[in-house]
Amino acid sequence: MKIYVAKVQGMTCPHCAMKVKKALEGVGYSDVQVSLEKGEARFKSEEEVFFEEVAEVIQGVGYELVEIKEEE
Repeated sequence: MKIYVAKVQGMTCPHCAMKVKKALEGVGYSDVQVSLEKGEARFKSEEEVFFEEVAEVIQGVGYELVEIKEEE
């Protein structure tokens, strides 16, 4: 299981963070935590995660993925 950190742009309120959290959970990522203050989402995945896949999910709820990296 790998942990990923995604920088998300455009979240301005707790409702925004919840939309991102639910969207990521909806495609199968686990232990999703979204920090409005840091503008990031942390989640776990069994499979390797690609920028384009996560960007599509985040854009689908109205926000922009800036970068994603695997946590070491």
